[in-house]
Amino acid sequence: MKLPDFEAWAVFATVAEQRSFSAAADALGVSKATVSKAITRLEASLGTSLFHRTSRRLTLTESGHTLAEHAQRILAEGHAAEETAHDTASAPAGMIRIAAPMTFGIAYVAPAIADFMAAHPAVHIDLRLSDAKVDIVAEGIDIALRIADLPDSSLRARRLAPVETRVVASPAYLERHGRPRHPLDLGEHDIFAYANVPSTTWTFRGPNGEEVAVRPNGRFTTDSGDAMLPLLHTGLGIARLPDFIVDTEIAAGRLEAILTDWAGPATALHLVTPPSALRPVRVELLIEFLAERFRQLCATRK
Repeated sequence: MKLPDFEAWAVFATVAEQRSFSAAADALGVSKATVSKAITRLEASLGTSLFHRTSRRLTLTESGHTLAEHAQRILAEGHAAEETAHDTASAPAGMIRIAAPMTFGIAYVAPAIADFMAAHPAVHIDLRLSDAKVDIVAEGIDIALRIADLPDSSLRARRLAPVETRVVASPAYLERHGRPRHPLDLGEHDIFAYANVPSTTWTFRGPNGEEVAVRPNGRFTTDSGDAMLPLLHTGLGIARLPDFIVDTEIAAGRLEAILTDWAGPATALHLVTPPSALRPVRVELLIEFLAERFRQLCATRK
């Protein structure tokens, strides 16, 4: 049985990431000639070109694009195997890269990370906060926290806790424009749009099982739920936002929940990881720590 050329696959993954033979050689600590020979060897073995080469640019071919993710997984598996062996022989140590939504990350993920790092002083954390969806494989993310109804994918997802959404407006807005009693009434209102949601349609299920879809129409679009709050307070429109952003606003009387008899789409907090089944011990520890922390958080917020 002929073994795969794992070294060449690892070199290919690095060149695909760096978009340069020289940069890949520097990242790997080898000569440019070694990188070039590995790519040539892999292309010969596969019977296809992986890169378009010009004097100024290096770009992936169609085959290269298809195979780059496989190469990244092979390289990640190798790193994970070495790190797992190291972690089993010593205290957890090394870098963990995490991605989380901005508001939820600041309010809940950062405090959890502080407690985890205090318990594991040799672990380093790189926390990236953004409401935009990130490619966790391409960006080398170990753990991503996502709030969504997740579609099928090659990623591994673990549901941690439900997240409810609320349709809200300020009392002043409702006094001036009236309170919607049915989702179809929203067509007469200024509805804020969330730029990171794949669908621009709001769906609802009524108390009698009636299903309604509404396309929001308004003057304001943003990729941040927090950015909607000042406009809601000013009485400029209606938004649908997760409970952890608006519940304190509702409790304080600054916002009111409307259409409360109508359920929105099922959403939940998910912990998402790359498809590899092999992970360093430090990452496994953090996964379990976050899962327990957010299960407890969900229980206390009910």
